[in-house]
Amino acid sequence: MIIATNNQGKINEIKKIFHEYKIHSLKEKGLNVDVLEDQDTFLGNAKKKAKEIYEIIHEETIADDSGLCIKALDGFPGVMTHRFLGDNATDRMRNEYLIHEIDKYNDRSAQVICSLVYYNGTKFIEAEGVLDGFISRECRGKNGFGFDEIFELPNGLTLAELSPKEKNEISARAVAIKTLKKRLESHNI
Repeated sequence: MIIATNNQGKINEIKKIFHEYKIHSLKEKGLNVDVLEDQDTFLGNAKKKAKEIYEIIHEETIADDSGLCIKALDGFPGVMTHRFLGDNATDRMRNEYLIHEIDKYNDRSAQVICSLVYYNGTKFIEAEGVLDGFISRECRGKNGFGFDEIFELPNGLTLAELSPKEKNEISARAVAIKTLKKRLESHNI
């Protein structure tokens, strides 16, 4: 199977959790493709990525889209999590912006949502994972990527303060992958 992403953090997480399957990144297959995420849902973006990559390489494809949804900001940044400050913004710039924005509100609750799909050229198999938490008051932790350093769990630790193993047991992506694995097995894939 091919993972339809160039994000090394996602590749590492998916390969660790999906260890029973032979998974290849786009780079390992010699592809330098970046699918435009222009859909208005995580599931829409995941399906678009899976289908476009499948049409190039004609191999079973796994794709995801995930993001941070902050309750007080009406779900922002949502599907724009990686792009809301433009293509040149760093994770730290986005995280500091979100901390500044959420400081205006009492409610710091947020969710990480991950939509994950498998596509074999004829059908999609879908899964979703959700992780509830809060936006921290500062960036904390050195592990992870994206918004991990500001997504605080109910135990007070950010995702970036967890070990990769600990994160892979609870993350929205881990939940989605485990669900997808069960669905693939029920389809004898």
